[in-house]
Amino acid sequence: MNEYRRHRQGKKPVEIGERQVRELRKAELGRQLLALDEINGFRIRPGFYNINGATMLTDGVNFTAYSNGATSITLLLYNRGENKPFAQIPFPESYRIGKVYSMIVFGLDIENLEYSYSVDGPWEPEKGLLFDKNHLLLDPYAKAVSGQRIWGQNPNKDGAYRARVVRDNFEWNDTNSLKTPMCDSVIYEMHVRGFTMDPSSGVRFRGTFDGIKEKVEYLRRLGVTAVELMPIFEFDETRDKREVNGKILYDYWGYNTVSFFAPNTSYASQSEYNKEGVELKHMIKTLKDNGIEVILDVVFNHTAEGNENGPFISFKGFDNNIYYLLTPHGQYYNFSGCGNTMNCNHPMVQEFIVECLRYWVEEYRVDGFRFDLASILGRDQDGAPMEKPPLIQRLAYDPILGNVKLIAEAWDAGGVYQVGNFPAWKRWAEWNGKYRDDIRSYLKGDIWAAPEAVKRITGSMDLYGGAYMGYESSVNFITCHDGFTLYDLYAYNGKHNEDNGWNNTDGANDNRSWNCGAEGETEDPAVNELRFRMMRNAITVLMCSRGTPMVYAGDEFGNTQFGNNNAYCQDNEISWMNWNLLEKNKGFFDFYRNMIQFRRKHPCIRKDLKPALCGYPNISVHTENPDHGNISNDSKVICVRFAGYIRKKDHDDIVYLAINVFWEDVQITLPNPPDGAYWSLCVDTGDESGKYFYNRPKPLTWRNKTMKARSVNVFIASYGAEYGS
Repeated sequence: MNEYRRHRQGKKPVEIGERQVRELRKAELGRQLLALDEINGFRIRPGFYNINGATMLTDGVNFTAYSNGATSITLLLYNRGENKPFAQIPFPESYRIGKVYSMIVFGLDIENLEYSYSVDGPWEPEKGLLFDKNHLLLDPYAKAVSGQRIWGQNPNKDGAYRARVVRDNFEWNDTNSLKTPMCDSVIYEMHVRGFTMDPSSGVRFRGTFDGIKEKVEYLRRLGVTAVELMPIFEFDETRDKREVNGKILYDYWGYNTVSFFAPNTSYASQSEYNKEGVELKHMIKTLKDNGIEVILDVVFNHTAEGNENGPFISFKGFDNNIYYLLTPHGQYYNFSGCGNTMNCNHPMVQEFIVECLRYWVEEYRVDGFRFDLASILGRDQDGAPMEKPPLIQRLAYDPILGNVKLIAEAWDAGGVYQVGNFPAWKRWAEWNGKYRDDIRSYLKGDIWAAPEAVKRITGSMDLYGGAYMGYESSVNFITCHDGFTLYDLYAYNGKHNEDNGWNNTDGANDNRSWNCGAEGETEDPAVNELRFRMMRNAITVLMCSRGTPMVYAGDEFGNTQFGNNNAYCQDNEISWMNWNLLEKNKGFFDFYRNMIQFRRKHPCIRKDLKPALCGYPNISVHTENPDHGNISNDSKVICVRFAGYIRKKDHDDIVYLAINVFWEDVQITLPNPPDGAYWSLCVDTGDESGKYFYNRPKPLTWRNKTMKARSVNVFIASYGAEYGS
């Protein structure tokens, strides 16, 4: 032991071999063990109080849990897959600092280990206190959840959730944040399982993170800059499992979170015991290496525990009266529409949410978050909306989250609607629900919506001007997971949710859709041609609007949900992307892809550039007559001109968007082109020859153009043969 003594005394160590190093480590561990406590055969010592959850150390596992109202907490240890714990280790009272309990347990085999907690304290439901040591509780900071590995399989037989200890040894190497500006982003919303679950996807690992990885080249080719993943935190898809019309229905979307720090293990292609999240990290790294950011759809407005009749999973048993908004009599406020509402502005819950988001940024390198029903994040502990919610402000200024995208769904199920009025601190963007509604209305021929449609196309500055972020605030979308697909928007007048089992009473009734003359599938070629023209109109307008465009997966090749506008429970062909349609509708896919590239090519659409040399303003609005800019309630045609100077090309970038929503042809007149330039036609969604997009813009020798009924044209000012080619 001479080498060990010399090392401990700070003397110059002699050279030693690997065997001696091992001996030194054993000696050091032996020294530590002499000072340890022992409970139920396990050696323990006080842990690291500022590291929440279960963390693997060199010689043990650090377990940290906290509760404001508990009188004691006991750690329960299980062999993998078993329902009866092989050990119960109460946290000694001396291992408690403040409200935090922490201990290191030595000698654990994490490969075969699962754990949960028993939390004791007062049972006073009228005060919101629901402590019961008989409830087996999941660690709120669990990094992996057992019993959820196989999709559709019920959790552990005893109904309780258990956690596993996860290793963190993934090598990101030089993978960094892409930091794509909002104005340059094109967001692609997708469901992990639905994206590749259909056999037509052609991938090896269907419905998984690896399945997405197999489609990265497709996404890169499509031209999107970010994928927004619908919930990937661990959830129980078997919640409310039932059978309707011969189909098993699940909680398919996953908006009922079980564990906020754990990835959904059923989205991995193979078991990842103690390595949960590795496949997800590989997928994220591959996407980022191909220039595609990853945004997570996060649900902090409620949990899977539901109301008074719901299960005890974790939060109810740890601090029910802190984690949830409760009435004076201890019942649950339901501003989420899902049974409970998280008490987001309580300091403890704030801390939990911030730590969770930081974890996903630090450990998974995600690039942003979309917050479901984000207005709930701004309610106080009595449920009332706050003018300056501390949580939203804290997220806006958090240093770790400083470069990630924060996107709010700025409403909730309790009646708060904050589109254009979300407390943003010049940091948050919003799903612009008014863009969706106004553009849908106008494109289907509601000419009375023209004045509102112009506002949306030009950046919704009526909503996002003033103290807000301007164009950076608006995430424009026409379709998303919640509602019709783009194809169904022009194939159905009404929703068809009968397969959901609620007699078609669920889902939105205000769809602003139009079936183009036939409800659902039809062999009528005129109806089908009109449908795809309307779809071309929609993607053209979306890509030629100020703000950040978001598209829904499958819309690019005409995917259908057969008229179901609330497919939250459909784990089948209703929700799965049918990749056979990619070949069938290849022409539409090419047009869709070309419109994304067109937007990238013309920065004057995306943002204010330096003033155009020709004197045109950044944005101007016109009717079919370029000298008239008064858009009224009977305007059949909207024209918007974007202009700015590109220093690198040393000429102006000018795009002229013309929209005819009338059911008859309309003649428009283009403004005079700048000196030395001429107008070229890039897009004509009503072209009878079927050439809707001109990769080499078609030069025009006239200023008058007849627009076909219900069509969109896009022109550019050309400055030579190479420009726009």
